Amino acid sequence: MLLEGKTAVIYGGGGAIGGAVARTFAREGASVFLAGRTLATVDRVAEEIAAAGGAAKTAEVDALDEKAVEEHANAVAVTSGGIDVTLNAIGVPHDQGTPFLELSFEDYAHPIAAYTRSNFLTAKAAARHMVKKRLGVILTISTPGSRFSGQGFLGYGVTCAAVEAFSRILAGELGPSGIRVVCLRPDAIPQALATSHSGDVFRGPAERAGTTVEAMLADRARTGTLLGRFPTLAEVAECAAFVASDRAGATTGAIANLTCGSLVDV
Repeated sequence: MLLEGKTAVIYGGGGAIGGAVARTFAREGASVFLAGRTLATVDRVAEEIAAAGGAAKTAEVDALDEKAVEEHANAVAVTSGGIDVTLNAIGVPHDQGTPFLELSFEDYAHPIAAYTRSNFLTAKAAARHMVKKRLGVILTISTPGSRFSGQGFLGYGVTCAAVEAFSRILAGELGPSGIRVVCLRPDAIPQALATSHSGDVFRGPAERAGTTVEAMLADRARTGTLLGRFPTLAEVAECAAFVASDRAGATTGAIANLTCGSLVDV
């Protein structure tokens, strides 16, 4: 198993991506600690993991609350003897679809402030324990909006670019302590629409285009990706498990391209 004996903390563990990664991590042998703002959602994921024979514990944690994040990380480290892997998979509702001239500064800045704050706080809380063993992996999540240009996603595009820059530079900060940092960059995941904030986020652009979210994404996948489709939750989770494992021990400061070719790295 890829993650046997590892302790993994997943923030946003009750969401679509966080839950999928948690199930895969547990299947691969990790002891999984799920943190989320809504205990009922992380509890459901933990129950599924337990039913499949895995190990998972849950906690109600606001990943924007520095004290709460630090207290939770400390408790996990005491219980498990350390922290080996973290993933920040929180979702922050935000505006998409509003053109620049109609966009308020507050709506523009909201996702930038929230996502960068959360990634900073969760990474720092975990790294404090990882440096003691000189070993650990910090995973972040971005989207191809970090590299695209277009209309209606200015705030979130800047957010994703910031998360990627944070991940690359953090890898340099923590590399001497044996800690790796990898950013996962999936494109839209249609499977996640029903169980994440993405359905609401995409509704604005779809309505402005006079179509449905499902039709909008299907058209973009067909015409805008090399594979003619978007990634699945399982594909994102499997990649996360691999890069978190010792088999990817030489990988850090990297952006894992999971866009099915909507974005081609050069």
